[in-house]
Amino acid sequence: MTDENKNETEVESQENYDELLEELTLKDEELTKLKEDLEKQQEETQEYISLSQRLQADFENFKKITDKKNKEIVRFANENIIKDFLDCYEDFGRALEIENDKDLRDGVELIYNKFNDILTKEGVEEIPAKGEKFDFTRHEALMTQASEDVENGYIIEELMKGYMYKDKVLKYSKVIVCKK
Repeated sequence: MTDENKNETEVESQENYDELLEELTLKDEELTKLKEDLEKQQEETQEYISLSQRLQADFENFKKITDKKNKEIVRFANENIIKDFLDCYEDFGRALEIENDKDLRDGVELIYNKFNDILTKEGVEEIPAKGEKFDFTRHEALMTQASEDVENGYIIEELMKGYMYKDKVLKYSKVIVCKK
């Protein structure tokens, strides 16, 4: 090889070396950037995991508090109506202390009216029975009788009153139904 060729080869080798060194430097920078991005992603992932765990703990606490409140609501659901009945209970006690029969009747009538007002206010109403057409969804037939005055399938007599609470039957009317 001539000196000139040798120099050319050395120049080419140097250029190749410089190119490879530059490419290696770029790859190192790219690798460093990828490592930084990976660390950021791992930090974000850790934050999301932590957030998820806190949210789950908050939700569990919320469920416990809500369950406790619901139990308290159910436990004391009838508190207001019981307070109203206590007034009537005390009135019965006072009525029993009275010795005069007329005053006793007036006292019991007053208490009856109070009970009626409370029940009406709460949405309880009597189921009409006597003279009505028998309805198995609201009446319970205890007996059947023939009657000239009442049509077949109609109620002759109410033995025990029935009551509705809003749209639900609390207690069926016990009745005697006409059957010819």
